[in-house]
Amino acid sequence: MADKTIPYKINLSEDELPKAWYNVRADMKTDHRPILNPGTLQPVTAEELAPVFCEELVKQELNDKDRWIEIPEAIRNFYKMFRPSPLVRAYCLEAALKTPAKIYYKYEGGNTSGSHKLNSAIAQAYYAKEQGLKGVTTETGAGQWGTAMSMACGYFGLDLRVYMVKVSAQQKPYRRAVMETYGATVTPSPSDTTAIGRKILEMDPDTSGSLGCAISEAVEAAVTTDGYKYVLGSVLNQVLLHQTVIGLEAKTAFEKIDEYPDLVIGCAGGGSNLGGLMAPFMADRLAGKRAPYFIAVEPASCPSLTRGKFAYDFCDTGNVTPLAKMYTLGAGFVPASNHAGGLRYHGMSPIISQLYHDGFIDEARAYVQTDVFKAAEMFARVEGTLPAPESAHAIHATIEEAIKCRETGEAKTILFGLTGTGYFDMAAYMQYNAGEMTDYVPSDEDLARGLASLPVVE
Repeated sequence: MADKTIPYKINLSEDELPKAWYNVRADMKTDHRPILNPGTLQPVTAEELAPVFCEELVKQELNDKDRWIEIPEAIRNFYKMFRPSPLVRAYCLEAALKTPAKIYYKYEGGNTSGSHKLNSAIAQAYYAKEQGLKGVTTETGAGQWGTAMSMACGYFGLDLRVYMVKVSAQQKPYRRAVMETYGATVTPSPSDTTAIGRKILEMDPDTSGSLGCAISEAVEAAVTTDGYKYVLGSVLNQVLLHQTVIGLEAKTAFEKIDEYPDLVIGCAGGGSNLGGLMAPFMADRLAGKRAPYFIAVEPASCPSLTRGKFAYDFCDTGNVTPLAKMYTLGAGFVPASNHAGGLRYHGMSPIISQLYHDGFIDEARAYVQTDVFKAAEMFARVEGTLPAPESAHAIHATIEEAIKCRETGEAKTILFGLTGTGYFDMAAYMQYNAGEMTDYVPSDEDLARGLASLPVVE
């Protein structure tokens, strides 16, 4: 085992908690393409977004000028219950792999939601409360976002209506139980409670659902209910902004030990974890300074970056949201029911998409789920934490890179995001351990059907 001159955990004090979120759009060489009104194909205005989102969140969504946006004191005080989160040196994984690489992970599972999602959930709930709203609506895939949002709404005394992707609701009933414990109302999606849900069920009564479908239902419920707005757990600029506390803390922790990562690896579904971990280091690249090699990792069953198209598309299946320029598989694409529910989204954050398109994110990889669970099990056995299937994608890529270092003798410093724990994913682990887990990779014909639904935008 390597000489432990660096502690297993590099902890920050409460005084080192970030006081402002970092807005990477202010430094991007090419800002992402504007979000468009699907009716006029003109950039959306604050007035057009106001019926859907909280007023302050609309301002953050459209802000491409301010590098730093102050974190309100009430949010920072809540953060102190679980932040700063530790940067952990994975000494045991290094030893198991016999690699000269130094492996670190930013651990975001140290709260009841079990994931990084609470970083944005508490911010969005705070702004809803400040606006005097009665409640909010949202969607959730794996359930991590829904759990985080239920905690945040419970804290601020807001009502919450969650539309949970049907297959995830079936796979993870305990996630639903946690959300309901915090006071949320959970509806498997698609449902017969909305016009869009009924339309989707009419077309495919046996559908397993998708995040795009759940978004449609949540948006409809918000705009048709007085005193409610819609909140989203990934993709949007405001969410990636809130998640930069991850990367800001990681960067400060590395400075304390006089280290800097050669590689930054994150799982990518909608982009919130990858964007939050990466952004403060991306600032170095955008400024022409030394910067890591950035790797985005996604499931082979929902390969938006690796096999999607960079195009304008709806963010939801029901086509009620604005159009975003992003890497997409088409809003009508319904991914296979794999166990990385938080990564089953047809598109990618406009910020992540633009950075990848312009070459600032160096590489995107897609893995089948049996390989991902093999990496997850190895990590659990040597590092002691059972990872969420989403995080295990980043773990698999990290193991690959560490093995390359073993073969070449390079002692690279690797940072990955451990976005959450897998304790609500035991059905998936049971399936993998029983040898019953299967892999699905969509064919070119499958992807063509989804991409055929792309709107025509000149």
